[in-house]
Amino acid sequence: MGFTLESHLCPTFTKGMTFFETLYQQVSEQTALDWVITITALLYVFLAARERVSCWYWGIVSCSLWAWADFFKYNLWVDGILQLFYVGMGVYGLYSWKYGGTGKQDLAISRITRREHVQVIGLGLLLTLLFGWVFDRYTPTSYPYPDSFITAFSVLATFMTVRKKLESWLYWIVVDFLAIFLFYARDAVLVAAVMMIYTVVAAVGFYTWRRNFAALKTSVT
Repeated sequence: MGFTLESHLCPTFTKGMTFFETLYQQVSEQTALDWVITITALLYVFLAARERVSCWYWGIVSCSLWAWADFFKYNLWVDGILQLFYVGMGVYGLYSWKYGGTGKQDLAISRITRREHVQVIGLGLLLTLLFGWVFDRYTPTSYPYPDSFITAFSVLATFMTVRKKLESWLYWIVVDFLAIFLFYARDAVLVAAVMMIYTVVAAVGFYTWRRNFAALKTSVT
């Protein structure tokens, strides 16, 4: 459901290696736990793009394991707290999608207004400044403000996904696309490759949800 640049999924890099050599090295460095976290996170994204409520179960599992690894294996407390937040959002999303509609029915896809877009962007930029200050002061991140931008808009996009807002996928496309370059800049080519998959799935999610939203409007009228 979300991520920061300073995570256990950013492996080591050896200078002088080619892209594919680096990718192979980083793939081989992943533990079984890392792979479970990555695979369950991908399942969450794939199922969310298909508007399947079961996506939240996989998201909760992925972020729970990620938080455990952050706290007890990698000592990444800021990221661990963020993952616990996403676990809570997963529980909220599960309830919202199942009972958030009219008469406690399944929640239908809806859209956000231009005014709401302005509010989301304004809040995202404000959180970017706040998180950037925190990351710069209390974490070893090399890119505090780009990292905070990704984190802030990931949080806001998650809220929109929980409420089944069609435009949430547009924010995910931007966030995931930018994350490709930020992770690559840290030589985390494996994670950058995963972000490429996320970007494609987000685009598919927007297309699928837009089609489902149009079909819903047609059936209502």
